[in-house]
Amino acid sequence: MTSAASGPPGAKPFRMTEQAYLILLSLTPEPLHGYAVIQAVAELSDGATALGAGTLYGNLDRLSGAGLVEPSGEEVVDGRLRRYYRITDDGRRVAEQETARLRELATRAQKALDRRGTAARPTSGRLAGGLA
Repeated sequence: MTSAASGPPGAKPFRMTEQAYLILLSLTPEPLHGYAVIQAVAELSDGATALGAGTLYGNLDRLSGAGLVEPSGEEVVDGRLRRYYRITDDGRRVAEQETARLRELATRAQKALDRRGTAARPTSGRLAGGLA
């Protein structure tokens, strides 16, 4: 899944992917550090999307360059640096637009399936090819 998204004026053009969309959604409630984003994306996708560190930070760099997320602080925990990220107002707007686009797509898809499902049903008790 990819779609075009626009951030603030002057920001780099951004191509929305499913992973980037899930990262934006994961940052909607509160700023998170990288590992927490990975966990939130796994939860949001019901385990269907598992981000590796390279994929996560590559997406965060692109999202940041587009003005959709920004660093929001750092802390050291158990000797390791945690960098936190938050969604920007433009990022929230883009996430809302993408959610609406996906909702509309799902509605159109269901209508198409309903129409085609009715037309494709056999009129007798036999399957295609004369099999019962």
